[in-house]
Amino acid sequence: MSAPEVTVAQLATELAQPTDRRRLIGLVGAPGAGKSTVAGELIDALAAQGITAVTVPMDGFHLADVSLRRLGRLDRKGAIDTFDGHGYVALLRRLRAESDHTVFAPGFDRDLEQPLAGAIAVDPEVQVVITEGNYLLVDADPWNQVPALLDEVIYVHLDDGERRTRLRARHEQFGKTPAQAAAWVDTVDQPNAESVESTAIAAGRMIIR
Repeated sequence: MSAPEVTVAQLATELAQPTDRRRLIGLVGAPGAGKSTVAGELIDALAAQGITAVTVPMDGFHLADVSLRRLGRLDRKGAIDTFDGHGYVALLRRLRAESDHTVFAPGFDRDLEQPLAGAIAVDPEVQVVITEGNYLLVDADPWNQVPALLDEVIYVHLDDGERRTRLRARHEQFGKTPAQAAAWVDTVDQPNAESVESTAIAAGRMIIR
C-alpha cells in the first residue's frame, strides 16, 4: 500500500474549492476499517466549510436475505457476489449525470441487516457524494467500472488487529454470540478483507486510522 496519505481535514479543504459540477468520492477498505466513520467525519468537515455532502454506501446494494437464501449465499453475506454490483454502477452513473432532480439511493439498516430502498435522498444542491464500500477497486466486471465514475478512490486503512476486534464487537452488537462473531470474522470477513487489501495499490490516496 504505497499510496500517499491524506487526512480528512486536507480532503475537505480540497473538496471545498469552487467547481461547476458535483464531486463523487469513493472510500474503500476492508470490513471494519472505519469507512463509515471517515465518511461521517468528512461530511462534518465539509459542512463546516459550507459544502453540502451526503453518503451513499455500497452496502445499500446488499442482496436481501431472501435472495441470498435462494442463491445459497446467506452463510457468507458480505462477499462480493452477495451484492448487486450492476445496480451500484447504475446508481453512480445517475448521481454523476442527474443533478437537476433528487436521486433516491438505497441505504442499509444494521439492526435489520437488510438494504432499504430509497432511504437516501441526493438532492440537487448536494455538492459532494461520498460512497463507501469494500469492492470499489476490484478489477472484475461490473466493479471495474466504478473508478471511472468517481473523482477519486481513497483507501481507508486500520491496523488488522484493531479492525478484527471492531468487527467481532459489531457482530455481537447485532445479535451474534461471541463464538459466532469470532467464527464469522475468521471465515467470512477475513477472506473478504484479504481480497480488498489486494486492491489497495489502485487507490489514489490513503487515510490511515
